[in-house]
Amino acid sequence: MLAECLDAVRERAPLVHCITNYVTVNDVANILLACGGSPIMADEPDDAEEITAICGGLTINIGTLNHRTIEAMHRAGRKARELGHTLLLDPVGAGASRLRTGTAVSLMEELHFDVIRGNVSELKALALGSTTTQGVDANAADAVREENLEEMISFTKSYAASTGAIIAITGAIDLVADSCSCFVIRNGRPEMGRITGTGCQLSAMMNAYVTANPDRKLEAAAAATVLMGLSGEIGWDRMQPGDGNSTYRNRIIDAVFNMDGKTLEEGAKIERR
Repeated sequence: MLAECLDAVRERAPLVHCITNYVTVNDVANILLACGGSPIMADEPDDAEEITAICGGLTINIGTLNHRTIEAMHRAGRKARELGHTLLLDPVGAGASRLRTGTAVSLMEELHFDVIRGNVSELKALALGSTTTQGVDANAADAVREENLEEMISFTKSYAASTGAIIAITGAIDLVADSCSCFVIRNGRPEMGRITGTGCQLSAMMNAYVTANPDRKLEAAAAATVLMGLSGEIGWDRMQPGDGNSTYRNRIIDAVFNMDGKTLEEGAKIERR
């Protein structure tokens, strides 16, 4: 399953429009190229619809909002939905401010997202109205742990049912679910949290995977999550004395670029519940 999803991305090279935040936009573009997709970025409202029309997927990331980009998100989102393109929301920092939370809610009310990917605090803020988000990071109290795994699987499936979207919660343990089943993924390294943008990168790459695998969207979203976590493991194993988080970021992207189906299948720590 994982290898087939990877091969489909490399064969189809999906073009993904990313209205994303300016902190990580370059890394988002590079991870899409590394996985076999193709990036394009347009956040001017008068440009966003036309650009969306030529793409297969649209990723909306609310990490650095302003009123101009919010308008572009809505206009591009309507065009993507009209054309049946893959729509993914990354609600960065939802719960941290009224603007972020309100924007995410407004987008979800207007657009039917195929995938919503975020950390557990962001998604709890949207689903339950909790406010434990710390900036753009998850609050430790919300973390998915072995002790609360069954509860969090139930929450993720329930939220998928209520939104009609695939829900991907990423952290120390990743959960990728629809209303019926949930993939539990234990790939990754804690050091990935010391790099700005690994979540943004995963959202864009996940869109490419879902776009290239329209008949197995849940499996494709899980495959992208495994790929990111396993690349974090491989990249960390290749670190040398004197290397830091900037080098680690590049090693993760290189690991995505060099990944093959066999390595992905053998390295996956994934179960379906």
